[in-house]
Amino acid sequence: MLSGRGWFDGGMSIQSTAEKAELLRSLHVPGDPLIVTNVWDAVTARVVAATPGVKALATASHSISDAHGVEDGEGLDVDEALAAAQLVIRAVDLPVSVDFEKAYAKDAPGTRDTVWRLIEAGAAGLNIEDSLGQAKAPLYDLDTQVAKIAAARAAGDRAGVPIVINARVDVLAGAPDDWEDMVRRANAYLEAGADCAFVLGLSTEDLVKRALDEIGGKVSVISGPTSVPLARLAELGVSRVSFGPGILRLALAHVQQAAAQLTARGEYPAELGFDY
Repeated sequence: MLSGRGWFDGGMSIQSTAEKAELLRSLHVPGDPLIVTNVWDAVTARVVAATPGVKALATASHSISDAHGVEDGEGLDVDEALAAAQLVIRAVDLPVSVDFEKAYAKDAPGTRDTVWRLIEAGAAGLNIEDSLGQAKAPLYDLDTQVAKIAAARAAGDRAGVPIVINARVDVLAGAPDDWEDMVRRANAYLEAGADCAFVLGLSTEDLVKRALDEIGGKVSVISGPTSVPLARLAELGVSRVSFGPGILRLALAHVQQAAAQLTARGEYPAELGFDY
């Protein structure tokens, strides 16, 4: 059953959430993609939000799970996930898209309820994935996942919030040759109300081109050090690029490097004076 709590929570209103969702949707432009440097807590949210040019934030569930000492893949329960999302949402004024894993629900009614709660928390968007476990796990059957995405859209419609749905398509992560199923799922998710098909496994320029040709809507991708360059992704017509836990890895690599330098009684890293 949908929560009966009021719309005002920590100074956030349904109107401001709706406005942020509209802004977030407007930033998904083929050829001028939204670049989201994924965050996982209040301080990373504030630092990224204060960076010139940043217009929206997105959390990374893997990073949040790591920060809480649990496994990714809904290692947090829904209440813990919502609390983690609120820490980010309340820390900034920018729209926040929440990596909501599998929506902490196995069916459409459950998804409607949890997404309603996410909207109440102030989220402007969400990722929802179609794998049953990790990215290479078996997938939800197509009808179930389509119904879940439609339920997420229905929750937003009922709330009056055009929440931006970034529907993850995990087919290629587990079966790189099953291209037809990927395309079928991506198009079905878009038809069910998703704003973007978030396709894993588009590791080459040719694959990105092919996906953009065969998917009838906006496409988002995840990138890393060996991915198609960001400028080229923009030229090809991608609408959104994220980095998942890669940003946490980047931060941890710098911390480890500094720890080694300090332990060796080396010079103080200049970043010790970083003012956030």
